[in-house]
Amino acid sequence: MAFLNYFITFTLLKKLITILILSFGITFTSFAQNKTASSEDATAKVIKFYPNPAASNINFELKEGYDKSYSLQIFNFMGKKVYESFPAGQRINLSLNGFYRGVYIFQLRDKSGKIIDSGKFQVVH
Repeated sequence: MAFLNYFITFTLLKKLITILILSFGITFTSFAQNKTASSEDATAKVIKFYPNPAASNINFELKEGYDKSYSLQIFNFMGKKVYESFPAGQRINLSLNGFYRGVYIFQLRDKSGKIIDSGKFQVVH
């Protein structure tokens, strides 16, 4: 009896996979194998941040000679912008009071809005 249940389950699963492949064109290939190295992969980071994870403060340090028109934007994991700054100096010390525990994404953008650098950090207080 148990064998029959497993056989029926396996048959239904096999049909479902076939339907997904035919309906949505789903394939099981790996994109990572097809990726080629480019010069963009080797670009140097413009901003460093620490500590990560952070409890009360996080520091962002911009590379010397950065464009003064850059903006630093921080988004919560839901995509809502929770902070924006136009760095006056090379270092930003950000208090995490008011930030909930979780993962945040930061983006360093130029004046046209193009993302220059980005990363993620975790708040653990």
